[in-house]
Formats: sequence, C-alpha cells, structure tokens
Amino acid sequence: MNKAIFLDKDGTLIPDIPYNVDPALIFLQEDAVEGLKILSQNGYLLIIISNQAGVAKGYFSEDKLQGVHHRMKELFKQHELVLDGFYYCPHHTEGIVKDYIKDCDCRKPMPGMILQTAKDFDIDLSRSWMVGDILNDVEAGNRAGCKTVLINNGNETEWVQGEYRTPDYTCKNINEAAGNILKMNRHELAEL
Repeated sequence: MNKAIFLDKDGTLIPDIPYNVDPALIFLQEDAVEGLKILSQNGYLLIIISNQAGVAKGYFSEDKLQGVHHRMKELFKQHELVLDGFYYCPHHTEGIVKDYIKDCDCRKPMPGMILQTAKDFDIDLSRSWMVGDILNDVEAGNRAGCKTVLINNGNETEWVQGEYRTPDYTCKNINEAAGNILKMNRHELAEL
C-alpha cells in the first residue's frame, strides 16, 4: 500500500487569499518546497485536500478549480515535484448555490476526501499524514486514521478543542513538518 501526505492548500501550501481562483495569484510558500521534496523522496504521495466553499457561496463556479489544479501541478513541476492528487469539497451548509448547499462528509473537519483518496490510491492511512493550518484539517486527518501536523502560522483563530483536534506535531511550516514526520518514522522503525 502507498503512504501519503495530505496537504491543505490555502494557508498551508500557498498564501491564504480568501476565495482566490486566479492562477496568477497562486504560488508555493517558500518554506514548503524543501519539505515537500524530502517527503516525496521518502516515498510519500503528495495530495491536496481542500475545502472550496466559494463554489457553494456563489463566489466562483466549480470549473474555475480546474485552473487552480493546473496551476498547482505546474508549480510542483517547476520544483521537480509531482502533485499526485487534487481533491476539493465545493459544499457548504450556508451556501446560495442550490446544488452545493449540503452537510456532507467531505468538508473538513469530516474525513470524506481523505477516505476517498485512500480508496483511489490504495493508501495506508496509518502510515499517512494530514498537514494543515487549522484544527479542522487536524480533525479530518485524525478522523481518517492519519497522523497530523498543524502548521501554526496564525490562521487558526478559534482554537476549539475536541476529541480529534490534537495534532501529533505543531510546526511553523512544511519544511519543519517534514523533519518531524521523518523523525517519527525513524523512531517507529527502531521500535520494530
């Protein structure tokens, strides 16, 4: 089975510009590239897991996310990386676009996108990680059976605690997270 790093997009991989679908404004965080390379070199698939409520809220149509996906693949390729998957949830209970107003199991903090990805890519969730900048990302990963990293960059503002909301690590950025993920992997291998 494969192992994966599930990555939140906005605020984790790229700067958080609310409801942005303009490819010209999308670029990788500088403190993410080396960490992504290290994780990829260590056999992890790199997969984006992103809430995109802007569709349900009528800020942009779902087809605009194809341009975002293309731009993310392009950015990864520029850094000699492969973006293995791009999953998003267009739903929101407070939306205005009828077909997207729903309480779903794919919108983080629910684990639906991660569980679907695990089926699609034959991923062992116990060997995989969810990395994101808010506790909803952590909760989704923990609910799916992954280990988790919170990128503490100021984007989590509510700090609502709960059963699934404690990360395995809290880090400043993806580069730091990669080091901790590999350190935990070495520790687990040493115990076998």
